Amino acid sequence: MIAEKTILATARMKEAALLEWLAAQPSVLIGFSGGVDSSYLAACAMEALGPTRTLAVIGRSASFPNAQWIVAREVADRIGIPVLEVDTEEMADSRYAENPTNRCYYCKSELWSKLVPIAGARGFAVVADGTNASDGGDYRPGTTAAREHGVAAPLAAVGLTKDEIRALSRARALPTWAQPSAPCLASRIPYGTAVTPERLRSVEAAETALRALGIAGDLRVRHHGALARIELAPDEIARWMCRDRLAEMTEAVRPAGFTHVALDARGFQSGALNVLAGIGASHRPRASS
Repeated sequence: MIAEKTILATARMKEAALLEWLAAQPSVLIGFSGGVDSSYLAACAMEALGPTRTLAVIGRSASFPNAQWIVAREVADRIGIPVLEVDTEEMADSRYAENPTNRCYYCKSELWSKLVPIAGARGFAVVADGTNASDGGDYRPGTTAAREHGVAAPLAAVGLTKDEIRALSRARALPTWAQPSAPCLASRIPYGTAVTPERLRSVEAAETALRALGIAGDLRVRHHGALARIELAPDEIARWMCRDRLAEMTEAVRPAGFTHVALDARGFQSGALNVLAGIGASHRPRASS
C-alpha cells in the first residue's frame, strides 16, 4: 500500500500533464485494444475532451483474441467512449505471415494505414496509441510503424510507466488496472514459423480452456508445432505443478490441436520469443522491402 501511494504521488503529476496535453488537442482518435494502457488513455481523453471529440477504434483480425474484444467493448461502454471497429488485413501480407522478427512492424503498419485515413475522413486531428514509458525496455518494431504514420504516444511523452498507469487506473476504478498484458495471438508463435489462422485458433482455444480451469494472471500458450508450451505467472506455477493438475491441464489443451503439452517451470516471460531469438531492446528491424 505504501509503495502504491508513492507511485501515485508521482503519477498524478504526470496524469495532470497528460490531461493538459489531451485538452490542447482539437480531437483524438485512439487505437484501442481494451488493454491497460489504451483503456487508461481513453478514460483520460474522455475526461479532457468528451465523447464528441474522442473516438476509440478497435482493429479486428484473427490475431485479436475474442476474449480481449469482449473486454474492450465492456471497458469502452463503462468509460462511455464512442467505438468504431475496423477489419485489418495483416494476414494477407506475406511479410507478416512469414513471421519475421519484425512481424509487429507489418501488423501495426496495416493498422495505422486504416486508422489514420479514418481520422482524416472523420475530422479527428490526432491519432494516438497506448505506448508508455516502460515500453522502451523491449524490442517493439511496431513503434516504428506508429512513428512513420505520425501516431502520437502521449503516455510515453509525459513519462507514465506501466506501474503508474495501473495505479492510476485503479484510482479511477477501471477494471483493467490489474489485467495481465495481452499482446496479439501471433506473439505465441516462434519467429520463422508461419502465422496462420489455424495456429492462431489453436492458441486461442488452448488459452481459453486454461482460463476456464481457473488459471489467473499472466498466461501464454507458446505454439511449437505439436507441442504447446505453457507459461504461467510465478505464483500460479506451484499450484499447477503436481501430477493431477498437470493431467487436467493437458486434457484441457489437447483438443486445441496439440499432441504434447509442457508446463514451463521458468514461468511467464514477457517477450519470451525475443529472448529465444536473441533480440534485445536495441535491436532494430531491417528496412522493409
